[in-house]
Amino acid sequence: MSGVLLGFAIVLVLVGVGFVAAWALPGEARAMQRGIAPLVYYITNPALMFLLMSDADLGAVLRTYTPIALITAAATGLLYAVVAGGLLRRPAGPVAAGAMASSYVNAGNIGVPIALYAVGTAAPVVSVLIAQLLVVAPVYMSVFAWCRHRAGRAGRFVDPDGAGDAGAVEAADVESAAAARSLGATLARSLANPVTVATGLGLLAAAFSVDLPAVLGQPVEMLGHASVPLLLLLFGMSLRGQRPLGREARAEVVLGTVLKTLAMPALAWVVGRFLFGLDGLDLLGVVLMAALPTAQNVFLFAGHFRLATTPVRDITLVSMLLALPVSLVITVLLG
Repeated sequence: MSGVLLGFAIVLVLVGVGFVAAWALPGEARAMQRGIAPLVYYITNPALMFLLMSDADLGAVLRTYTPIALITAAATGLLYAVVAGGLLRRPAGPVAAGAMASSYVNAGNIGVPIALYAVGTAAPVVSVLIAQLLVVAPVYMSVFAWCRHRAGRAGRFVDPDGAGDAGAVEAADVESAAAARSLGATLARSLANPVTVATGLGLLAAAFSVDLPAVLGQPVEMLGHASVPLLLLLFGMSLRGQRPLGREARAEVVLGTVLKTLAMPALAWVVGRFLFGLDGLDLLGVVLMAALPTAQNVFLFAGHFRLATTPVRDITLVSMLLALPVSLVITVLLG
């Protein structure tokens, strides 16, 4: 129980610091946002993923936990796409961003203390990271790249949320000339993103028991440890001046939040219990990982590809507020 409380408390404090900074220093905060977003995307987040993967026990996580994470994420994202795209008639870009927000969990920082203190092992969180960073994230970013490419060809290469919505959008390393590139080149670039490359290198290091020399290992460790606070500060700054659950995106936010906080843990329980025969702490770990709130990385990715960030931001915020009571109920029921 203490691990659940600790993980959420850390996140809320750092997001609050970012929000206060944007309120007290509005001009400086805008400059900070423009600098932090590419710094996290290209440097600190890849360093963190390399660290986490290079220490993974591959045999323990690939047999059971990773397939469960993949099945659960795919089913949840598909549910969102069917409802938002089929029933609500939303465009492809917002549907893709919302599907990722409803199925991509914050395993990198909240998941680690929860797994260690509530379950006693990091295997569930490492397996989720492997599934998300090597499969789920590349698939979604390929879809994001296709949506951006199509919008560019149609002459609609603009921020769907309006000017000045978030620093991550303004800091996106996207040029209008990119819309003229071939779709194949754009997809290749999205698959070769820094996070996926760093994750693959970390898994290779784990598979072959490679340890970096101290002169390289310690700088990588320092950069990786900076990723989580920087990303949470960036997210907190983006909340300043915004009105969550705005009327124009309320349906998507409600849909994504319900899927993330309720449907995804329920799916994880069904898959883990009846398809893989898990019980006890193993099943608890699987369900708790699925109950984690939406990762702030989704906000970063959506902004980088200039997709709609308002629904993603609101789903992330509301799911973070609801994830603590949901996780406590899961711990009582299964623990």
